Amino acid sequence: MVIGDVNGQTFLVDEKTFTDGSNQLRYDTLMEELRCLVCQNQSLADSSAGLAQDLRKKVVAMIEDGSDDQEIKDYMVQRYGEFILYRPRLNYSTIMLWFGPFILLVVAIGIVVRIIRSSQPSHTNQEVSSEKKIHHDGEHS
Repeated sequence: MVIGDVNGQTFLVDEKTFTDGSNQLRYDTLMEELRCLVCQNQSLADSSAGLAQDLRKKVVAMIEDGSDDQEIKDYMVQRYGEFILYRPRLNYSTIMLWFGPFILLVVAIGIVVRIIRSSQPSHTNQEVSSEKKIHHDGEHS
């Protein structure tokens, strides 16, 4: 058990220690990958909220029951939605979250290139004007 202090409020955080080092590593990794649903932008490892403590206990129970990491994440997503994952899965509902920034970047670059090209006089128009002028000057001579 760890005692912490945030903004003058003291809280207790239960830390689970496994006898098996691989389970401890799995637990620690899952605690960083799962988001607290109560606290803003905190992992389960960092949160002192009651729900976070309950979720930590559930993860411990599932690890001890032999669930693998994917089963634990699937359970959490099924129960609490994709928001619980710091890195949401790629699926139909999250495709814009993953690729939206890249699409916007490509569109923005395309707009900038088009603006730059349209603001510069084209060489073709200048050449045609020069040829007309030369041809026109030649007719009067």
